Amino acid sequence: MTKDHEARGLYGPRSEAWRLNREAFLLLGAGPRALLLQLAHPLVAEGVDQHSTFRQDPWGRLHGTLTSYLRIVYGSRSAGTGEIARLNRLHVSVRGPVRDPVARDVTGASEYRAREPELSLWVHATLVESTMTVYDAWYEPLSAERRAAFYRETLPVGRAFGIPDSLLPQDIEAFDRYWNSMLAPDGPVRVTPTALSLIPTILHPPVGPLPPVLYDWLMWPAIALLPTRVREEYGIPWTSEREAVARWLRSTFAFWGHTLPRSWRWMPQARAADRRMRATTIET
Repeated sequence: MTKDHEARGLYGPRSEAWRLNREAFLLLGAGPRALLLQLAHPLVAEGVDQHSTFRQDPWGRLHGTLTSYLRIVYGSRSAGTGEIARLNRLHVSVRGPVRDPVARDVTGASEYRAREPELSLWVHATLVESTMTVYDAWYEPLSAERRAAFYRETLPVGRAFGIPDSLLPQDIEAFDRYWNSMLAPDGPVRVTPTALSLIPTILHPPVGPLPPVLYDWLMWPAIALLPTRVREEYGIPWTSEREAVARWLRSTFAFWGHTLPRSWRWMPQARAADRRMRATTIET
C-alpha cells in the first residue's frame, strides 16, 4: 500500500463524503435526525435501551458516536478500517430478548442481534440519508449526480459492516426504494414505548453545555426534517411557531455555513485529513 493510498482513507479528498461531512453545522441536523430514525426501528431501540450508556451519559455517548463516524470518513485507511473492525467486535455482544411487547408484535422477533445485516443496513441508511437530506435543506440542493456519487462511495463501508450485496441497495434508485419501504405505513419502522422512553434523554439531556431552552431550539431544525409520521409517533408537538423557528435557524445555519472562515465551520477531523494529504503530496 502506497503512502498516498493510506492517506486518502476510505473515501479520499475528491469524494462527496469529504465535501459534505466537513460542514460542522450539518452535524447539528444530521446527527440528531439519524439517531431519532435509528431508534424508530423497534429492534434498534431494544439494543440501545439494554446495552448503551445513553441514559447515563448522553453527551459522552454522542461524542463517541461522532468521533467514530468522523474517523471512518476522514481517518487514514488503516484508521478507518480499524474503527469499523472495532465497532463490529463491539456489536457482537449487543444482543438479547425483545422485551417491548409492541416491538415483538411489529417485528415478530423474540430476540435481537445488533450484527444482524438488516439492522446494520438501517443504521447505515439513516446516516447516509440524513447527510443528504440535511445538506440539501441547509446548504444547497444536491443534484441527482451528486446523490448517486455519494451513495456509491458508501457501498464499501456498508459491506465492511457485514451487509451482504444481496441486501445492500446497489445504487441510489434502489436505496430510495428501500428507504420508502422502511417508512411505508406497513413497514418495520415504528416508534415503540421503549423508543419513547429514550426521547427525553435526546431532546432534554440531563446535563449539557447549553441552557435547556437553547438546546430545544437547536433541535427543532433537525426535528423539522423528520418524516411526519415518525415525528408524530414520537409525540413531538409541531406547531406553526416551531416551524417558523426551525426555518429561521435553518437559514441562519445556511448563512453562517457560507460566511464563516473554513477554519471555524469545518470539522477538525476534516482539516486534519486535508493536512495529511498535503503532507503526502509534499513527500512525493
